[in-house]
Amino acid sequence: MLVGVCDFPGSYAFPPAGYGGIERWLWAVAVGARAAGADVHLLGQGWLTDLENDWVRKPVRLEDIAAGSLAERELRDTGYDLLVVGHEYPSLPAWTRTWNALECDVATFQHSPVFQHAPAAFDGKRSRLYCYSPEMIERYADHQPISELAVHLGLNEEEPPAVAGQDLVWLGRIDAEKAPHLAVRAAQILGRKIRIVGPVFNHDYVQSHVRLFSAGHVEWVGELGGPAKTAAVRDASVFVYTYGRTYVEAGAAVFGESLRAGTPMAALTWRTGTCAEAALCDKTGAITVADPHEDDEAAARELAHAIEQAEELDHGQVQEIGMHRFDPARHFSAMAARSC
Repeated sequence: MLVGVCDFPGSYAFPPAGYGGIERWLWAVAVGARAAGADVHLLGQGWLTDLENDWVRKPVRLEDIAAGSLAERELRDTGYDLLVVGHEYPSLPAWTRTWNALECDVATFQHSPVFQHAPAAFDGKRSRLYCYSPEMIERYADHQPISELAVHLGLNEEEPPAVAGQDLVWLGRIDAEKAPHLAVRAAQILGRKIRIVGPVFNHDYVQSHVRLFSAGHVEWVGELGGPAKTAAVRDASVFVYTYGRTYVEAGAAVFGESLRAGTPMAALTWRTGTCAEAALCDKTGAITVADPHEDDEAAARELAHAIEQAEELDHGQVQEIGMHRFDPARHFSAMAARSC
């Protein structure tokens, strides 16, 4: 099987070394496809040039190719069986025109809870949309979505064997949608230290909770990538997951990252059918479903209880389950099965 993994114009490299969403998923698909025995081409200008030493890299984007051009004929003659792309592209006319000329399948994963697809973008067979959680499946029901847990990988983020870990960790972009202040307050209730890892996206949000974020039990780490990021997750006793009341998590990378590192998760959610429920089980984490009408203090206390529950879990078993549940080769094979 020949697979083309397509980049897109953006501010992050492919693969990213730290923060990143779809970029990390596309890299995981490429790695998983190769591990599953497929031949892989990295399509687009965004892939790091030093990957050319080990990968076939073609710096061309389908949406830039003219109809009937030599570039189109060369791509068609290459004989791709499957293209994997960011979720916007099957609704982009210039991209789909070239894709139709290639006569191959396309697969993508929904990484946004609000993007509106063209009515005929997916048929569930030749063009396939994958979604993480029951609430995402429901949101995109008109496009015949297929349920699948996304796998995300960064550059040089291979996980060493699990350890018991100390303290707590929260990782992600720092803004109101991700609500790390709730994790910080839960840690404070328990008298525990917590490391906050990630880039600040909203300084006003941080300022609005400055008393919490500047407390002595909080360590601000900043954005990490590669082995340092993996170590920050692996060395924690519990990964604390939060988000804002109205935010919809489309395909969170942190579940796979934490479980593959062997770190159990304590997750605060505001409704059922979320990514947390899709990703976790009673052997890998503890979930509390808070009432969205209750205040932050009540929610943080519920989250603190979930942290205590998650702390009792076995890190080695968490990693074993995580390596299977979020295996790149398994993930790719699930998406490619309809192309065979």
